[in-house]
Amino acid sequence: MKVLTIFGTRPEIIRLSLLMKLLDQHAEHTTIHTGQNYTESLSDIFLRDLKVRTPNYHLDLNAKGFGEQVGQILTKVDAILEETKPEKIVILGDTNSALTAIVAARRGIPVFHLEAGNRCYDNRVPEEVNRRIIDHASTILLPYTERSKENLVREGIERERIYVTGNPIYEVLQSHNEQIEASDVLQTLNVRPYEYFLVTLHRAENVDLPERLKSLMKGLQLVVEKYKKPMLISLHPRTASKLELFGLKPNSDKIKLLEPLGFFDFVKLEKNAQAVLTDSGTVQEECSIFKIPNVTLRDVTERPETIEAGSNILCGANEQTMLKAVEIAISQPTNWVAPREYTVENVAHTVLKIVLGYTSIRKHL
Repeated sequence: MKVLTIFGTRPEIIRLSLLMKLLDQHAEHTTIHTGQNYTESLSDIFLRDLKVRTPNYHLDLNAKGFGEQVGQILTKVDAILEETKPEKIVILGDTNSALTAIVAARRGIPVFHLEAGNRCYDNRVPEEVNRRIIDHASTILLPYTERSKENLVREGIERERIYVTGNPIYEVLQSHNEQIEASDVLQTLNVRPYEYFLVTLHRAENVDLPERLKSLMKGLQLVVEKYKKPMLISLHPRTASKLELFGLKPNSDKIKLLEPLGFFDFVKLEKNAQAVLTDSGTVQEECSIFKIPNVTLRDVTERPETIEAGSNILCGANEQTMLKAVEIAISQPTNWVAPREYTVENVAHTVLKIVLGYTSIRKHL
């Protein structure tokens, strides 16, 4: 059976890593890296760390903005579909790369969408628009949680096309726990366990708006001034360029701007932070699993189950609200229980069986 997997960002590589290895073993498997987020630090390090083979295709994008990027991805992937003629396509998440569900659907190729049904119900978030398009262009929907399943049902998607799989992040973390624990990143950065803050910041709605980014950086400065502890900011290239463009680079010697970290080093820092401040969806999940206080630098989240679990607090971009959120996060007990769908084992094997076992009823009619 010919199966094609498409990805283009770090979260996709991480979550798909175990599934792609299984598909290599059990199918005629082709992979495409769209190049959506491509630098050596954003992709190649993660592929190496997670022992994911070199993709069969790597798209050579030369796009200046959203429209050009999506246009090039869809055009180039459509040509590869014509060439390879896959029987099934696997995608994950809400990225521009996953919008390739559109061209696959137009060709009548079944699309299996992992991480379906996530919703924050705020169309100011670019990914929210993507989520709806991708879900409604897909054939089989593979949400992580029952909540996400019900989101899809409310939008008119038949229950028969939805399978709740659980979140693949847990088994990825478990399978690489030895390498994560072996990381010496704390010694390299000269920080002690639970004596520093970790920050990630990359979303368009945060870093592309000068006033919002200014407020966020001011809030981070206030946290450092109050707690007198190091703050490590893992810099996405997009964020680095905006800090430079807007003249917002921090001037505190307590704030360290880091190049994007490898998977093992980042998770080691995450597991040992006093708290993590982030706008990343993956980090919200991981903090819930690791019992690390998490402050989400957004107005909304498509992972409300982390708030219900007690591991996550939203703070938006207001600097005083951020300071108060950090105070609350680190003063409360961390004895919450992660959402049950976040600690499911063998998700990759479950998805493998769904993908390889699926037969369209329509083709027999």
